[in-house]
Amino acid sequence: MATNMVRRTTTVKADRQAVAPLVAAPARDVGPGVRADGLEPSRLDAFAENIDRAIHAQIARTTGGLSPAALAAAYWDWAFHLAASPGKQAQLAEKAARKTLRLTDYALRRFAGACGEDGERCAPCIEPLPQDRRFSAPAWRNLPYDLMWQGFLLQQQWWHVATTGLGGVSSQHEKMVAFAARQWLDLMSPSNFLATNPEALKKTIDEGGANLARGFQHFMEDWTRRLADGRPPGAEKFRPGHEVAVTPGRVVYRNRLIELIQYAPTTDMVRPEPVLIVPAWIMKYYILDLSPHNSLVRWLVAQGFTVYAISWLNPGPQDRDLGMDDYRTLGVMAALDEIGRRHDGRRVHAAGYCLGGTLLSIAAAAMGRDGDDRLQTITLLAAQSDFTEAGELTLFINESQLDFLEDLMWRQGYLDIRQMGGAFRLLRSNDLVWSYALHAYLMGERAELNDLMAWNADGTRMPYRMHSEYLRRLFLNNDLATGRYVVDGRAVALSDIRTPVFAVSTEHDHVAPWRSVFKIHFLSDADVTFLRVSGGHNVGIVADPAQNHRSYLVRDDPHGEPYVDPDAWLQMARRKNGSWWPEWAAWLAARSSAPVAARPLTDGLCDAPGTYVLQA
Repeated sequence: MATNMVRRTTTVKADRQAVAPLVAAPARDVGPGVRADGLEPSRLDAFAENIDRAIHAQIARTTGGLSPAALAAAYWDWAFHLAASPGKQAQLAEKAARKTLRLTDYALRRFAGACGEDGERCAPCIEPLPQDRRFSAPAWRNLPYDLMWQGFLLQQQWWHVATTGLGGVSSQHEKMVAFAARQWLDLMSPSNFLATNPEALKKTIDEGGANLARGFQHFMEDWTRRLADGRPPGAEKFRPGHEVAVTPGRVVYRNRLIELIQYAPTTDMVRPEPVLIVPAWIMKYYILDLSPHNSLVRWLVAQGFTVYAISWLNPGPQDRDLGMDDYRTLGVMAALDEIGRRHDGRRVHAAGYCLGGTLLSIAAAAMGRDGDDRLQTITLLAAQSDFTEAGELTLFINESQLDFLEDLMWRQGYLDIRQMGGAFRLLRSNDLVWSYALHAYLMGERAELNDLMAWNADGTRMPYRMHSEYLRRLFLNNDLATGRYVVDGRAVALSDIRTPVFAVSTEHDHVAPWRSVFKIHFLSDADVTFLRVSGGHNVGIVADPAQNHRSYLVRDDPHGEPYVDPDAWLQMARRKNGSWWPEWAAWLAARSSAPVAARPLTDGLCDAPGTYVLQA
């Protein structure tokens, strides 16, 4: 431990030197000698490096943290190979001609009246994808709007063919170019403009332009809030400790990185083994303790479990040197130490959500390696351990992009949620950007915020060192899945996890795709109960049992049984209707001791939700 502390202290000192002011840049040991201008070469080199980083950081603030160089490299890779592929060019020309003929034929029949007044007797040239609801209103079936959206979708289809399947282009560059083309096309969709959107035009005529006046007010309000605290209108109705995060409890432990909350029992008898929830630190912890009706924490307490949750600090510039190992030791391990003290060394059911699940996997692997048997079970909620198939987020993870992002964090000491949010919004631009703009600004309709949407806007900052280590060691290098991730000077392997695992994935997850989460089957040496639940990354996890439209697939995969791949698993898994929460509670109960009398919660530092969750 002492050796590790010396190593970490030395690393921190080196990093503090790297972020010193430009006029006091540290000298590098590059040999003796003095330049004609009187500056030592090492000092000049450091000065030049800091100048470059400062310029990169300023550019990154303008581009939302996205690297223009990374996109340019992808574009030139694609463009050069396309220019050298006459066969692909001929294929694209043939497809363009065929699509033009199809649209022309449809237009001629429409103008000739052969299709009926609303075109009901002629099948469209192309149908939108099931999830594309931009052109679903009946008004889009009228001339000339049906020609507009069909022409747009045909063009979108053509560009997909043009940007994919081109020999020689690297996989990531192909995905980046296709993604960029899709973003540009989404921007130019006829649904985004008043003159080409029949729904917006009708509303404008019916209301005499009042919708546009309201839309302008909405735009100005959004812009003002974005310049201030960045929270959307209506978020003030969901305050932690008042409307959300209201499950009774106490902060029983605090250090510089976490507050540990213990929730008060609501049943006479409780299971002896407590449950520890490790949430992601990219957002506030209370996604699992939203409103009383959809709080997983409150529900779990009502099932007779003693529940603890970590609430993370919202870091500032002074916390720039907090690293991944600090989040493990000051977070998961410190919480386990305190829970063990309060429960006479009882084993713990540990559950990690998103990044918290990844951190829990690291901690569990290190504990398995070192013979630490304090974990009774492990639950991973939409959490990845292998990042080779981490969805479209990998578009933003390459050497150029990370270097650019690190320069931004180097300047600030952290990455702000608003700088992270741009990438997440781009991944679902139809829903999170253009659909919102259409309804709020063109239609003048402001959708009422709910508790999950308010939580989604209540993000935290991420320290420079931690986020850089996380992106490089996990996303870029995939060290955890390949046995190269180092804890306390030695590599850890997920195969050292032999504790039973309950893993939950979500069907429509753009952050942790279910097939990526599925890899826990062959990374750990444990019994795995795996679920794929309906919904997305957040909505799928917050599954109020009172909502009857939920469903999930589940299958137990005992250790030692032959491996089943994801496609085969889909065929073999059992489908169940309802929330997955009762399935988890039954799984935990089956791996817990007999209930004992609950002890009242009387001690602690302050009432839940504590102070860290209130930090802006």
